[in-house]
Amino acid sequence: MSQPSKQPLVEFAAVDFGYDTRLILGNVSFRVMPGQVVAVMGASGGGKTTVLRLIGGQVRARAGSVRFDGQDVGAMSHAEIYAARRRMGMLFQMGALFTDQTVFDNVAFALREHTRLPESMIRDLVLMKLNAVGLRGARDLYPAQLSGGMARRVALARAIALDPALVMYDEPFAGLDPISLGISARLIRTLNDALGLTSIVVSHDVDETFAIADQVFILGNGTLIAEGPPAALRASADPLVHQFVRGEPDGPVGFHYPAPPLQADFLGGRGTSA
Repeated sequence: MSQPSKQPLVEFAAVDFGYDTRLILGNVSFRVMPGQVVAVMGASGGGKTTVLRLIGGQVRARAGSVRFDGQDVGAMSHAEIYAARRRMGMLFQMGALFTDQTVFDNVAFALREHTRLPESMIRDLVLMKLNAVGLRGARDLYPAQLSGGMARRVALARAIALDPALVMYDEPFAGLDPISLGISARLIRTLNDALGLTSIVVSHDVDETFAIADQVFILGNGTLIAEGPPAALRASADPLVHQFVRGEPDGPVGFHYPAPPLQADFLGGRGTSA
């Protein structure tokens, strides 16, 4: 029996990235091994979606390297990036379905764009992907006729249409009711294992994400502040990790935006005018 690959599918090595003088990520390093479901978490604006954009080659690191299956994404030509992207699936926030196309045509889109398969085979593949997410019967509906949870599942079927090595999820649970959220989380884990995928999930939802993740990376202040399996992070004594995992309103990330002392705003003016 062959041994599983020891080479990471995705690797960040001392990555810096920013816009102009604003640093988004600084000296970030981590590895995603094949077959894992990995969560990237942290406060809003902490660089989580930027991680996905770096992997997909939409932006390039200022320093360090981002590797996909051993290849440096930042050194790829346009043709090489497009070839790498065909091995990646992406589920965007809120699904991002084509509103003027049916469910069937949304899922068929990548197959028609990137393969020369006959339409009869595309039909079978699309129905298989829709069946995997429980929506084979919704093939002729349009996005406007779907609930939020159904739209997210159609987007997941589209993301796996080309049988990618890696699927990236940008806030897959945002705006979902508890039932749809649970269904979506279970699908991510089930499809990852059944299809031999590797998944990177960007999410704020601690409970559902921790329930399906093998490894969690928490970003804060532009750096990787913690990593490990969910159980280890729940038990962490680090104040910032503790605050994030438990959703506490105050801690290292303060409730109040920096401001002058109350006396300066409310008493100082009165005192000088008296």
